[in-house]
Amino acid sequence: MDATAVLRASLDDYARRWPDEAGTVAAFRELLDDAEDPFRRERLAGHFTASAWLVDATGTRVLLTHHRKLGRWLQLGGHADGDRDLAAAALREAQEESGLQDLDVEPAPFDLDSHPIPARSDTPAHAHYDVRYVVHARGATDFVVSAESLALAWRDIRGLRDDPDTDPSLRRMADKWLARSA
Repeated sequence: MDATAVLRASLDDYARRWPDEAGTVAAFRELLDDAEDPFRRERLAGHFTASAWLVDATGTRVLLTHHRKLGRWLQLGGHADGDRDLAAAALREAQEESGLQDLDVEPAPFDLDSHPIPARSDTPAHAHYDVRYVVHARGATDFVVSAESLALAWRDIRGLRDDPDTDPSLRRMADKWLARSA
């Protein structure tokens, strides 16, 4: 099965697991079916991105980036840059942005989030359709801050969920993770 078919099947599975997110899944399916390649950042009508909910071996902490361009604490991730295997793209982004190498990715999407990206210099405002995957750190957790981040930090997942100042999509993922781990 090619990567696009895998993503389509994964979206169907996600819709079954999270029926309250049917509208979000419909928007992702519509983008996937668009004739203009939605895996390339040059598609300014919206494009896919891939992110990592990067958890440590205990499953109690997640690695977050203080995003250089957006100035907020978020999960690691970035553009697919033409790669239709978004799980592989999420893993690649996690490795590049953290310096961690002993990582593995779960193949099914963990979360979906569509959000606006503000205009910057020569890039107009556009939408990211972010497919988020669980990535596990299996070895050392000593990270290296990349040029894309102001800082990185391991954060307690329960603390994220309970902090009203946490980005709403991070709180949603914390809720999902804690429900899954219960």
